[in-house]
Amino acid sequence: MYEKVSVAMDRAGAAEHRRDLVAGLSGRVIEVGAGNGRMFAHYPPEVTEVVAVEPEPRLRASAGTAGRTAPVPVTVLDGLAEALPGVDGEFDAAVVALVLCTVPDQSAALAEIRRVLRPGGQLRFYEHVAAERPGGLRRMQRFVDATLWPRLFAGCHTCRDTVAAISTAGFVIGDLHRFRFPAEGPSSPAAPHVLGRAHKPMREAGDER
Repeated sequence: MYEKVSVAMDRAGAAEHRRDLVAGLSGRVIEVGAGNGRMFAHYPPEVTEVVAVEPEPRLRASAGTAGRTAPVPVTVLDGLAEALPGVDGEFDAAVVALVLCTVPDQSAALAEIRRVLRPGGQLRFYEHVAAERPGGLRRMQRFVDATLWPRLFAGCHTCRDTVAAISTAGFVIGDLHRFRFPAEGPSSPAAPHVLGRAHKPMREAGDER
């Protein structure tokens, strides 16, 4: 189902968001939760390698197929967001696209992403999130998260404040764009989206060197 939905989303405008998400990246990139590889076609040529991590076997196989025709070198690996392959500070950038809604432990996943990034390394994120303001939509999100939504959509949650979680994990958020997706048509609990850029500080808190 996800493979079909991802294609439909890209046709509805998500492909443009994916392209914006990775614009200007360079060096070695880790993509967390690569799914069926819909991001791969959008990486710019300055990226020297993408290490794509995906735990679900069928999606991982599809990502492997997509990686063979990608414009940059892609290595697809089995793995979890909470236990990423890679040593401390190995990557220049990390990419998450419609992933942090689903990981079982968002704070652990963000801590791992921070670990494998070099000081100053970028986190690019494209996620659906909790409604920005209290009201009917946020109440709907809480209701569906407590009932059937996570069961129907592989553990997805609609009411996570992912922007706050990224900041709490120690990233410095720069650009942040909030929007509704799709832009037209009936709303859904997953309509509020964000696309943004953050970075790992050059120094850890308390580091006086």
